[in-house]
Amino acid sequence: MKRLEDMNIEGKRVIIRCDFNVPIENGIIKDDTRIVNALKTINYAIEKASKVIILSHLGRIKTEEDKQNNSLKIVCDRLSELLNKKVTFVTYDEDVNKVVNDNDLILFENVRYFDLDNKKESNEDPELSKYFASFGDIFINEGFGVSHRECASLTGISKILPSCNGFLVCNEVDNLSNLLDGYEKPYTVCMGGKKVSDKIELIDSLITKCDYMLISGLMVYTFLASKGYKTGKAFVEEDSFEYCKSLLEKYPEKIVLIKDAYVRNDGKKYRLINEIDDNDECLDIGPETIETFKSYLEKSKTIFINGPVGLFEDPEYEYGSKSLCEILKNLDSKIYAGGGETTYMFNKYGVDNAFKSTGGGATLTFLSSGTLIGIIK
Repeated sequence: MKRLEDMNIEGKRVIIRCDFNVPIENGIIKDDTRIVNALKTINYAIEKASKVIILSHLGRIKTEEDKQNNSLKIVCDRLSELLNKKVTFVTYDEDVNKVVNDNDLILFENVRYFDLDNKKESNEDPELSKYFASFGDIFINEGFGVSHRECASLTGISKILPSCNGFLVCNEVDNLSNLLDGYEKPYTVCMGGKKVSDKIELIDSLITKCDYMLISGLMVYTFLASKGYKTGKAFVEEDSFEYCKSLLEKYPEKIVLIKDAYVRNDGKKYRLINEIDDNDECLDIGPETIETFKSYLEKSKTIFINGPVGLFEDPEYEYGSKSLCEILKNLDSKIYAGGGETTYMFNKYGVDNAFKSTGGGATLTFLSSGTLIGIIK
């Protein structure tokens, strides 16, 4: 990797592509981890460079209404607070050259606003890439969470300007690489999420490396259904049944499924797995599963958590995720959170003894393939 500390940015106009795609609810940032983790690179650039121009996306932009709901202005305000400096917020209808000349620290509006015009950002439009590149002299990729995608504001700029990776991106790659090689054993992976089909490459990559794979979340019900269990109203992928069966047959000692669940059925109810009926909506794991998972986690030296075990956003169904986090907080193992909801869950329940990825899809892609298209080499 080309690292920031190996590149001379002294006195240059520096463009930093961050990933400030943070969760926002009712006008409030719910988790600012991605902003906080980019501060080291931003502060380094402020000290060294003549001007710092920051680009990011937020959400997906398909309609004019999406633009109104996904403005980066709220992120700009939070970034100003964290840096204790004025960050000038710039929209694309302004005289961009004048704004860049007159200000030393800038955050541009959501780059995906350009997706309303034939997805120019997400399709790495050459002209848009040149437009973004014209803002500066040097490009720093600090957007690990979007480094698995080709887009004008990242891979497009890096093809035009001298480029390197920021501290966050390098830290992500250095840490996540430990899950692919050189890890301490026993090594346990805890898989959650909705779809088995979305995780096949990741499962195939990690199942040969780990000692145990604990499966929960909604995806576990596809595994259970493939074995003939009733799964109530849980989402299942029949197209993935054969994959699940073959995996369970090939790795019977590695794969661990849940034993019980809390369900919604005219109120919260407890079920053993063989007691789930057609009207049950499975939303969390139960105490038997927690005790089983605990027995594997406590003997593990390396642990990778990918996805919550239940609907932890609802206090009625946070038992499993909260209990899992309480177990992890008391371990001396090397613990890794797979970004997205997992990192949010760790922050909510105070799991501070872990590496928390800022990725999501990028984290999964890196662990599946060992590289990302946006990493500057």
